[in-house]
Amino acid sequence: MSTSTSPAAMLLRRLRRLSWGSTAVQLFILTVVTFGLLAPLACHRLLHSYFYLRHWHLNQMSQEFLQQNLKEGEAALHYFEELPSANGSVPIVWQATPRPWLVITIITVDRQPGFHYVLQVVSQFHRLLQQCGPQCEGHQLFLCNVERSVSHFDAKLLSKYVPVANRYEGTEDDYGDDPSTNSFEKEKQDYVYCLESSLQTYNPDYVLMVEDDAVPEEQIFPVLEHLLRARFSEPHLRDALYLKLYHPERLQHYINPEPMRILEWVGVGMLLGPLLTWIYMRFASRPGFSWPVMLFFSLYSMGLVELVGRHYFLELRRLSPSLYSVVPASQCCTPAMLFPAPAARRTLTYLSQVYCHKGFGKDMALYSLLRAKGERAYVVEPNLVKHIGLFSSLRYNFHPSLL
Repeated sequence: MSTSTSPAAMLLRRLRRLSWGSTAVQLFILTVVTFGLLAPLACHRLLHSYFYLRHWHLNQMSQEFLQQNLKEGEAALHYFEELPSANGSVPIVWQATPRPWLVITIITVDRQPGFHYVLQVVSQFHRLLQQCGPQCEGHQLFLCNVERSVSHFDAKLLSKYVPVANRYEGTEDDYGDDPSTNSFEKEKQDYVYCLESSLQTYNPDYVLMVEDDAVPEEQIFPVLEHLLRARFSEPHLRDALYLKLYHPERLQHYINPEPMRILEWVGVGMLLGPLLTWIYMRFASRPGFSWPVMLFFSLYSMGLVELVGRHYFLELRRLSPSLYSVVPASQCCTPAMLFPAPAARRTLTYLSQVYCHKGFGKDMALYSLLRAKGERAYVVEPNLVKHIGLFSSLRYNFHPSLL
């Protein structure tokens, strides 16, 4: 005589069949150990990771960053004070051919004395240009001082070494008395002035507009050489309005509005999923190939890369200039922007037609012009500059923080 088995009894029987050697239990334990123990322990100090313990580390790390920045500012100051002169005259830091291929324009204002942001930027560019040698003979350093007051000590010091354009020198601008001209519009006007001065002074093929708190990475010149001479010869890149060299690390996660990143994220799963499945099958002595296991490891790897931080995996692309990616640009931000000369002239026309204000800075203005004018723009990944300025030139920041 048969008796019916209750659902609870059937579930209990199935659970008993699970052993430590079963695939489901092993993958469950792997997930718990990875995301509940190993990853949090390894990544709790990674600033751009979801595992970052902000309340534990942010204040201390921000203070350490500021202290290190002060030391690097002092080192940059000594760098120029001790720069030897030739035949008793002060040397030009870097002088390109009569018509340079690339003008590197550093836009500077006087802010937060002691950090010497602009000295850090120019000294790093100088060092990298010296390392680059003959390959960078067509590069020209150019400083654009948009500080209204005459107290910009660092700009005065650099004027002995680098060609300088001073927007407000010898002028009686009434900006300070005109309430209709806000700081965001002034910043845009300064940007237009510096871009136009670069074109008029040197007539280059390209203009790299760098803000005075964007320190170049070591690989910037080899990567730019590869991108501009090889990659940007492709039709869909040739007529771009600009190329961004920086995007904030906090906005580089896969879960973001940029659809191209979703495709990349899926690609990570398709690449790592089969690889991790093969490793698991080999070490667990499982015969054959399992599609459910591969699906698990695809999702496992996608989750791990996102939670640890896409930014840190992008750093692997620094192994070679050819590994850097070029993807459609988003609206934020403008620490370093590369303009081909024809596109720079179009940009000057476009920016003269817009008015900036709070909530609509020059970065948003540039991005809004892409759709309005049918233009395209791109960003290179990983970043080619480091943003070191915790003190904004647009707004007061009494409690500077890394996030």
